[in-house]
Amino acid sequence: MAEKPFTLAVPDADLELLRKKLELTRLPDELEGSKWDYGVPLEDIKRLVAKWKDGFDWRAAEAKINAIPQFTRDIEVEGHGTLNVHYVHQKSELQNAIPLLFVHGWPGHFMEVAKLLPLLTAVAPDQPSFHVVAFSLPGFGFSEAPKEKGFAISQYAEVGHKLMLALGYNEYVTQGGDWGFLITRVIAQKYGGKHAKAWHTNFPVTGPPSLTYSPGLFLRFLVTPFSAEEKKGIERTMWFRSKGRGYFEEQSTNPQTLGYSLADSPAGLLAWIHEKLVTWTDGYPWTDDESEYFCVVKGDMSSKPVLTPSPLIVEVLTWISIYWFSRPGPAASVRIYYEASTAKDWDKTQYVPIPFGISLFPKELARVPKLWTRAIGKLVFASEHESGGHFAAHEKPAELADDLKKMFGVGGPAFGIVTGKSGYTAA
Repeated sequence: MAEKPFTLAVPDADLELLRKKLELTRLPDELEGSKWDYGVPLEDIKRLVAKWKDGFDWRAAEAKINAIPQFTRDIEVEGHGTLNVHYVHQKSELQNAIPLLFVHGWPGHFMEVAKLLPLLTAVAPDQPSFHVVAFSLPGFGFSEAPKEKGFAISQYAEVGHKLMLALGYNEYVTQGGDWGFLITRVIAQKYGGKHAKAWHTNFPVTGPPSLTYSPGLFLRFLVTPFSAEEKKGIERTMWFRSKGRGYFEEQSTNPQTLGYSLADSPAGLLAWIHEKLVTWTDGYPWTDDESEYFCVVKGDMSSKPVLTPSPLIVEVLTWISIYWFSRPGPAASVRIYYEASTAKDWDKTQYVPIPFGISLFPKELARVPKLWTRAIGKLVFASEHESGGHFAAHEKPAELADDLKKMFGVGGPAFGIVTGKSGYTAA
């Protein structure tokens, strides 16, 4: 269980192999005027492949990643032996900061937490501070992949929980989106009360209240009209189910078949994930890599754009490179879909009694009415935002961090929920 510092150092031979594969890329044709109708436009992939091959400085990106404190340690998982798990552990300078476990999903990774770290660990008299832990899910990033079948949501939850205990956080709170929502939900179900004290998500996926399990909410559902924003959310959800969910069906049924393309073709991996980065966000101004500048438009679209330097962010090529250079290879990450869909090892009807908070963003993939989310658990905090999509920590870090501070700060519904960890200075 000993902790070991982790420094990312991709071998030169792996960089050269990537360059050779990019050089040999064979791209498909494209129908004239198709744009995004059939998927990622050819011009986007041509540009990104060319830059990845000749204009992208992985070593610079690697150095920025290594500026964040990272570690590995072995975690024993019941029925699956020991896995070596990679994680970020950014501690606040405040001793009684609130321990928070951040859980990513697919096609995310541990660096989704990067923009949140300075916001959540900051110490100020008028807001709480957090010790932040973000682990690479087994099979993702630089964590070891599961070796046997059946590693599903309960096992990912077990890893996150045991990691927090190993770090000395006997009590903690969680935040997650995408698969992170299900994983933190299971953490709340299995370890809630004694260890997991509260949880927050930006991806509260659920169906309408059930007469069987939530009769009171069901009756309210029958007589409560949808707001204009909720109607837009339902439209977004229906778009995703009809136009954007094909990847889910493949990854949850035949991940190995898809895996050959993801593992062997950097252009294929790039297109597969880049599609999600663009279509799952709310007009986020993706740059090819984080060394570039991007435009921030002041006023209306006719205004002269103001170029601002990109902060420490993980943009497209760095994002995809983390998958390409991942410890088990990019194919391992998609197996979570098969395992979760097969095991169904979470109870979607079980009400979670510990404090629960949500942040709602309009371009989320599944945006359900707020009333429905009350059936998930003890909803004590809800915040709705005017913009933002699926990758909230990356797209809207300030808004997400502010919501967490409101939920756990003085006057918030979960203030003081972790014993002896208010998140504030003694004064």
